Amino acid sequence: MNVRRRLIPTAALAAVTALGAATLAGCSGDAAGAGNTATFDVVASFYPMTFLAERIGGKHVHVTTLTSPGQEPHDLELSTRQIASLEESDAVLYLKNLQPSVDKAVDQSPVDTKIDAAALTTLEHHGNEVGGHAAEHDDHEGGEEAGKDPHIWLDPVRYAEVAEGVGKAFEKADPKHAADYRKNTAALVKQLNALNTEFRDGLAHTKSKVFITTHAAFGYLAERYGLTEEAINGLDPESEPSAARVRDLEKTAAADGVSTVFYETLVSDKTAKTIASDAGLKTDVLDPVEGITDHSRGRDYFAVQRANLKALQQALGAE
Repeated sequence: MNVRRRLIPTAALAAVTALGAATLAGCSGDAAGAGNTATFDVVASFYPMTFLAERIGGKHVHVTTLTSPGQEPHDLELSTRQIASLEESDAVLYLKNLQPSVDKAVDQSPVDTKIDAAALTTLEHHGNEVGGHAAEHDDHEGGEEAGKDPHIWLDPVRYAEVAEGVGKAFEKADPKHAADYRKNTAALVKQLNALNTEFRDGLAHTKSKVFITTHAAFGYLAERYGLTEEAINGLDPESEPSAARVRDLEKTAAADGVSTVFYETLVSDKTAKTIASDAGLKTDVLDPVEGITDHSRGRDYFAVQRANLKALQQALGAE
């Protein structure tokens, strides 16, 4: 399958997620919650990791999230209190190379159980997008991971693989509750498999296979379902795509029947709306599910992903 995509390199974008299951009431801790509770204390770096920790850990896990709702996770800088919380936890769940400040804190922490979500599935190397936000991340050190896309959670199949790995890590670190972790993991993986089926069937027959988005986060999703992502050059709200890139996108839109330019909830929609206006296209939200806010189209991962599916179906002309 030939899938064109322009993705933010993983080297610069390591996503570190401290992940913990909810308390008995089912609520995760705030961005600076403390460790040393009576439960298994897990620190999660950002929402996709928090969601896994809560669902897999259930009542046995107390979750503290480092990235607040509405905060752009790539730009996270940890406070002294957050670093202390991480060091006092029983486990940290993160996505390496997405959040450099988290990577550094994890490396320096004495936590026994360090779970890197990126190591639990396969990451792929993608061509680097030049300029804007992508260029910023190119400057980060990433070793062999440089140039790889970290947005694994947007592909339900890869996310399920990560869930299985997290479940096994919880079992090993907290064997007293291993049976419950296995049960919760199996239930979550079943739901993710069902979501994969919804996407596969819902996008199997569309008039177009190409979509334009400001944030090059959907390469794995596009590849999984036979689509092509074209990302605007530049993610930083203050940056602008080059004139050549705009012309290229306009030609792509005309040639491939593109109707919509997608933007996300945590980043300015200015660039998307400008390009859409110039090209006579519509705009809509395609959410990378990096955080849940009052502006999200749903209250959890599954609800937002189903909203994404509907948006893609409408934009691509699902039959």
